[in-house]
Amino acid sequence: MAEGVIDLNGSNYEEATKTGVVLVDFWAPWCGPCKMQTPILEKVAAAVGDKAVIAKVNVDEAPDLAAKFGIRSIPTLVILKDGENKQQFVGLKQEAELVSAIEAEQ
Repeated sequence: MAEGVIDLNGSNYEEATKTGVVLVDFWAPWCGPCKMQTPILEKVAAAVGDKAVIAKVNVDEAPDLAAKFGIRSIPTLVILKDGENKQQFVGLKQEAELVSAIEAEQ
């Protein structure tokens, strides 16, 4: 699995999320809390290693993906397992909460 945080869009989303655990951050460059979430996601990626993929979707560039999940506020973080939505969080989340949620899906 990929290390660090990867960018997803309409063309690579299905392939990246169909197997395993994936944390997807729906964000936009103009969103202040989203900018604060990114370094936290990088720490989460380091903490979980190859247990999960950590990814970001820019809602301005992939509105179809945002609509698929009913995203109304950003940041919204979604935990998927084998492509299925398992958990969803709205707002800025801390590393410990996200790591715990990912580990719960293992």
